[in-house]
Amino acid sequence: MSKKTAIVTGGNSGLGFATAQKLCNNGITTYIIGRSKEKTEEACKEIGENAIPVIFDLNDLAGIPAMIENIAKNGPIDILVNNAGINLKKEFLDVTDEDFLSIIHTNLLSVFAVSKAVVKNMKENGSGSIVNISSMASQYGIPKVIAYSASKGAIESMTRAMAVELAPFGIRVNCVAPGFIKTKMSAKALDSDPERKNKVLGRTPMGFLGEPSDIADAVYYFALSESKYTTGTILPVDGGNSIGF
Repeated sequence: MSKKTAIVTGGNSGLGFATAQKLCNNGITTYIIGRSKEKTEEACKEIGENAIPVIFDLNDLAGIPAMIENIAKNGPIDILVNNAGINLKKEFLDVTDEDFLSIIHTNLLSVFAVSKAVVKNMKENGSGSIVNISSMASQYGIPKVIAYSASKGAIESMTRAMAVELAPFGIRVNCVAPGFIKTKMSAKALDSDPERKNKVLGRTPMGFLGEPSDIADAVYYFALSESKYTTGTILPVDGGNSIGF
């Protein structure tokens, strides 16, 4: 495999970290975009020499093109993993307009802006793979996460639209929809809500939570030529949760 270059947003923790680690361990130079300088540099140090930190707040939409252009100066961008995202757990009537907009801004607008900037580079090179990260929250109704659900539903629709429009340029766009995976964020949410945790496990046919590496493996498949005839797909990696009874 010729040397490839990837970008992973939010790659300094959780699913993003596992994904960046998978890519780097397989010889892919990976730029990890994160807001926290200390956290992002520490993650890159832990992963190894193929990991390169990029300290940037994706809420700065206007600054995204220049940030991507700076990365592209070092060579073509082959892979983009849009992983960065935030959650908000609140009763529907307690969610303010500002709350909703904040989630949409980070989870959706930044994905659009980063993708647009990266696609310009991929189009010039005639190839590329974009992998968006969705959620089971887009597959069915989950209470108290209205803004998050809306953002992830939009990500899946955008994945399909991008895939169709970008296919003529050799750019594939796919999406991984994680189920309930063992991360600090999910542990905090489920451990504080035993009823929800029991419900999650009860409707998951495989009967246990996934590992971050399960998501990383799925992203890796979409990123490389093994999936060269696959675009516009949404892959649930959820132990059967989305089809569980």
